[in-house]
Amino acid sequence: MQLMHNALPLFIPWTMPDEDDLSGWQTFAAEYIRFVDEGDSSRTMLLDDVMLEECGNVDGQLILDVGAGEGRFSRMLAERGARTIALDLFWPMVQAARHRSPGEAAIVRSPATALPIASSTIDTVVSYVVWVDVPDFRSAIAEAARVLKPGGHLVAANLGFITASPGWERDADGRRLFRPVDQYVDERPITLNWRGHQVVNWHRPLSAYMQAYLSANLILRTFLEPVPPTDTLRHNPRFEDWYRIPEFTLMRWQKP
Repeated sequence: MQLMHNALPLFIPWTMPDEDDLSGWQTFAAEYIRFVDEGDSSRTMLLDDVMLEECGNVDGQLILDVGAGEGRFSRMLAERGARTIALDLFWPMVQAARHRSPGEAAIVRSPATALPIASSTIDTVVSYVVWVDVPDFRSAIAEAARVLKPGGHLVAANLGFITASPGWERDADGRRLFRPVDQYVDERPITLNWRGHQVVNWHRPLSAYMQAYLSANLILRTFLEPVPPTDTLRHNPRFEDWYRIPEFTLMRWQKP
C-alpha cells in the first residue's frame, strides 16, 4: 500500500512494537490531548519560538514531524507555508491530528524507528520532545538522518539532564534549594506519574545522544538550552525553574 503526498511515496507496512515499548501513551493519549489544548506553557512560552526559528523559512519545504501527537506543531508549520507529514505511533493521536489538520496534510501512523518514507526526500525533520519517549532512540535518529535530503536539517528539542533528577530539594518554607542528580551516566527507563497516569521516560546522558547524532553522520549547527528571552517571569514561582536549571536541550543538525 502506498500513500502519496505531493509525489512522495510513503511505504506504509511496519511492525507494531511490543506492548512494553508503548510507554503508556496508548492509555493516556486523550489526557495528553486535553493537556495540549489547555496550553502547555513549556511549549507555548519557552520552546515554540525557538523551534520555529531553528526551522527557518519553511515556506514550500517538506517537513516531517516525528512523534507529532495531535499535530499542534505540524499545524504551526503548515500555517507558515510548509508541506507537512505528521507521524505518530498511536491511533488516538493520529485520529486527532487528522480531525484537526487541513486536508492537504499527510497524517501517518508509524514508529519513529522505521519511517515509512523514502530516503533523501525530506527538507527538515522535527522532533519536538520525542526522543525521551522512544526506547530505541539510536534507530530513530538514524532514520531521521536517512530520510533527510543532503543539506537538510533535523531540529530536535528534548528533555535535558533533569530526567536524572527526582525534583527540587526545598527548605522549610518550600523554597527551591537545588536539584539532586544521580545515576546520570546510566541509560534507563524512569516511570513517572503524570496527571494520574503512569508513563515511561528514558534517561540517557547527553553523550549518548551526541554519539547517536554523530554516528548518523550529522553535523551540529545549533546547540541551545532554552531559557525565557526576558526576565519578566523570573520572580514568578510557577516559572522559576526555567531561569535556574535548563529543562530542555534544542539542537539543529545538518545532513552533509
